[in-house]
Amino acid sequence: MIIPDNETAIDMIYSEAVSATVAKVIRDSGNEPLTVGVHGDWGAGKSSVLLMLEDAFSEDDRTSVVRFNGWLFQGLEDAKTVIIETIVEQLLRDRAFTTKLKDASKKLLKRVDLMKVASKAGGLALTGLTGIPSPDMLGGLMEQGKKLLAGGEDLTVGDMTGYVKNVTDCLNDPEAETLPAHIHAFRVEFEELLAAADIDRLVVVVDDLDRCLPATAIETLEAIRLFLFVPGAAFVIAADEGMIEYAVRSHFPDLPLSSGPSTYARNYLEKLIQVPFRLPPLGYVETKIYLTLLVAGSSLDTGSAPFDTLLNLGREALRRPWDGNGLSRGVIEERLGAVSAELENALILADQLALPLAEGAQGNPRQIKRFLNTLNLRLAIADARGIGDDVNPAVLAKLMLAERFKADFFERLEVEAAVSGSSITVATLEEALRKDDEEPEKSKKPATAKGRGQTERLPEDDLLASEWVRRWALVAPALADEDLRPYLFVSRDRKALFTAGTNLALKEDWIEKLCGSTLGARAAAVEIAKLTPGEIEQIFDVVAARIRAATDLKKRPGGIEGLAELCKISANLQTPTVRLLADLPSGQLGPWAATGWDKIFTGAEAKREFAKLKEGWAKLDENKPLQLAAGGGRSGRGKGTG
Repeated sequence: MIIPDNETAIDMIYSEAVSATVAKVIRDSGNEPLTVGVHGDWGAGKSSVLLMLEDAFSEDDRTSVVRFNGWLFQGLEDAKTVIIETIVEQLLRDRAFTTKLKDASKKLLKRVDLMKVASKAGGLALTGLTGIPSPDMLGGLMEQGKKLLAGGEDLTVGDMTGYVKNVTDCLNDPEAETLPAHIHAFRVEFEELLAAADIDRLVVVVDDLDRCLPATAIETLEAIRLFLFVPGAAFVIAADEGMIEYAVRSHFPDLPLSSGPSTYARNYLEKLIQVPFRLPPLGYVETKIYLTLLVAGSSLDTGSAPFDTLLNLGREALRRPWDGNGLSRGVIEERLGAVSAELENALILADQLALPLAEGAQGNPRQIKRFLNTLNLRLAIADARGIGDDVNPAVLAKLMLAERFKADFFERLEVEAAVSGSSITVATLEEALRKDDEEPEKSKKPATAKGRGQTERLPEDDLLASEWVRRWALVAPALADEDLRPYLFVSRDRKALFTAGTNLALKEDWIEKLCGSTLGARAAAVEIAKLTPGEIEQIFDVVAARIRAATDLKKRPGGIEGLAELCKISANLQTPTVRLLADLPSGQLGPWAATGWDKIFTGAEAKREFAKLKEGWAKLDENKPLQLAAGGGRSGRGKGTG
């Protein structure tokens, strides 16, 4: 089941704590105008906070809540007029019984209409000098007025003149002849509108502002401050701070970079937003609870008593996440009785995925949802193809973690497992970490290289040095004995792994022969030569990965003969073979690495790179056998042979 990725009033991450606090700030501010910012990255839950805020005022008949989404109107209407019209329409729906409100709204909408027509006419009809439409703009006003007010029907000049007279009646006051006076008059009329609505508070929630183009975002913010920032009005603006700062810089490109400790863009934002709230990312325990509720909610009815009980347990745990490990099985059994199969699956997945997702997805609820939805889609694909029984959700989820957060590591695993089904790199990692875990504490102290065990000797030092990879390898279940091909098959939305006509069983046999005796490698090469260049490269990558994972490089590792045969088949593999030799730890290499390649590396680039590599080995005093084989040391007077 796909988890909907939209705002929700079902609080699984305790966003209600933020919405309740915002509601309290609004109530405590009395009649003062107020702007509140709810900040956070995309997917952090800002829209859900606004939805919960609306619910917080749903029983308060002295407060009217208006939702405005500037993104919906972008490019269609002027942002200033749309937000004002949205507020007026909502007030009329909420307080339709008030005659005074209807009269006040008509007066305000006349001024809005003038702004709208003037904007469509290509300039501000209210000139700074007169505050009324200039004669030169009358033609434009008439044309745009026809389109705006008559819906395409023709109007007479008399009709249009009457219209202009009506929309300018509100400017007859001599004090309202300048543009500043017009803005002041607008605010006065807006206050009169709120008074006529007979409410204590108007709360306008502004969503998706960070999705708007810079000009629309700035226009909306300035409309709020210039026209609507009046007593009784409170605005709650949900937006990513970084995107709004970008909009400020784009809209005002000539602004200096900074002013004191803050940038001008930041100062502009802080001027508009009086009270900022920032939604924090989810931590480990919070992610674990969120995952449990999401997975359980996708299989249970979110309106059912069991889910409500589970949700309440999760909310209790979220109040003090530092006190425990989230939703424990014991507490769930105590409240719900026996744990269902669906809930058991949710607990297992949450325990498995919480830490990697908390770190990799940076505690972002939307990214966590997207991960689970991708997992569910791939499981559905497996069922549709009739291989659902071959795909363990826990194994697929673990592989997806590597795919999502450690792409280079996953690609190596992918190449290895695409043919044989297993990954020697993963098997070696799990074995090394298991041995580390079994060592007595005293043997874990950093002593000699011998005392550090097999972990430090692995060629994949860069992977083992990664704390993320180490934690990933320890996440249940272990993958060394798993056939990973079904999982890679259902993950082909990423890239095609299995080409048409590929016989995986035969490839596996060929790879084993390439990694065995010289005769076996030559026999396999005869058949491999019939494959496409891409398939040959795939086999090369698997053999190369096995060589990199070898733990004893003093003697010639299995696969070297195979690589030599592949280089004979495809000259394009000669340079990659030289670079593979260069990547191996030179201090651990035996003399074999420097000898026997003169008839293999026939290409100019491969010859040049190998000669340079041997020059480096010839100066390697810490590995005398390799140094001598490369022509260095006491034998350096003569010229070493390849």
